[in-house]
Amino acid sequence: MSTDQTQALLSVEAEAYVDALEVYDLKDVGCEKWSRQHEYIEKLNMQAVISASAQEEEFVKEYLITAAKIPLLIQDLLSVEIWKQKIFTEFSNINFQPKTTFPIYMVLYHEATVANLLETVLFHRESCEVAEDSMLDLLDYCYRKLAYLTARSEVMDDEEEETKADEKATNLEDLQKQNKKMDFDISIKAVSILRYITDHLSTLPLSVMTRLLNTHDVPILLVQLVENPPWTRDRGGHVMKYVDNKWQEFSHQDSMKLSKIEGQVWLTLYHLLMDQDCQRKYELDDHKKNSILKLRRYLTEVMLDQIPALVDMQRYLETLSMMEPPVAKRELVLEQVPEIRDRILNQYAGKWKTIAKKQAKTFFSPTVASMKAQAERLAATYNFDVLEGLLSEPPRCVVCGEQATKRCSRCRNEWYCRRECQVGHWPKHKTACNLVQETNKKAEEMVKNSS
Repeated sequence: MSTDQTQALLSVEAEAYVDALEVYDLKDVGCEKWSRQHEYIEKLNMQAVISASAQEEEFVKEYLITAAKIPLLIQDLLSVEIWKQKIFTEFSNINFQPKTTFPIYMVLYHEATVANLLETVLFHRESCEVAEDSMLDLLDYCYRKLAYLTARSEVMDDEEEETKADEKATNLEDLQKQNKKMDFDISIKAVSILRYITDHLSTLPLSVMTRLLNTHDVPILLVQLVENPPWTRDRGGHVMKYVDNKWQEFSHQDSMKLSKIEGQVWLTLYHLLMDQDCQRKYELDDHKKNSILKLRRYLTEVMLDQIPALVDMQRYLETLSMMEPPVAKRELVLEQVPEIRDRILNQYAGKWKTIAKKQAKTFFSPTVASMKAQAERLAATYNFDVLEGLLSEPPRCVVCGEQATKRCSRCRNEWYCRRECQVGHWPKHKTACNLVQETNKKAEEMVKNSS
């Protein structure tokens, strides 16, 4: 009984949720049934993280594999990515100003939820195997996110200023700023997903390796991230690293320690450069050779102490520097290509504004009654005792990001560092706070009546 209190789902509940997962068209993103499925996936994600962290039986992963639902999650991920790029951006063009932001925020957040669930389960080889051809689409997704990270470091300072709280911002502008923040977090998860793909290349279709190495040239992309890491910055002589979804200051000595994301990049490079099959397939020329050799200066004693396997890569790079690039072994292969994203784009080409207008009037302009019903379901979905148990760091102020010590006493959902932030945020928080409070009162009445 004590174990269940630290869980988001029982095994039998997880199995039912997995069986209930289904594919939704892009035009249905945000509808009531889609929102209910989001809640299922959110709970599955929470339980998957709990099981993995506690090193317990990962029954969510097992059910996803048995029911062959990994490809469905990948399609769901791509569908929401397209929705954000094509539909969400149209809301500005049609001058849509939502009265409540939560329904749209839930769709934006859905991409992060699915990405986190995939990051957790794809650690295991059998999860990658059951993905089959959809792994090509997931690889392309990761490539797009890595490309975003390489470009982000150039505009990061401007974005940091833009994401600061602005009381004059409209609801839609607030959502756009939150979306930028989420895109960065999601891209960090994509690095981990890519690492797990490279871990299990031997069991995946040959097209995955070919596309990873030669179509997208991921090794060179990773070298760029090593040279210009978007998760590290210097602020007036202070080293800042992005760890656990927030920027933290490190001393010079501590900054030499690899963060999780830095370790994932180096392990991915190790697999791509040291795997014999990858070496045979990679079309290495002088330009690529010179780029890869830039890694040598980062392989210091401190680095090698943290990842001893990189000693082998250091020797390989030294050997590579003294030889001509080996000729890649070309074979006649009927290469598969990703299909999911292209199919969705072709299906709805030219219809983005029409879909945006319809969704703005329906899914994202909910009635008070439907918002109350959704709030009740979310109160059950987000078990705050479980969520707080997963937090490794103190909560942060929703307004300025500083360490928070105060909490909204009415809904207990938002954190603040001082009273000024709480008072300033109240006009935006009021609607959601009232909904949660009404839901809690209703739940208390139901408990009293049942007793």
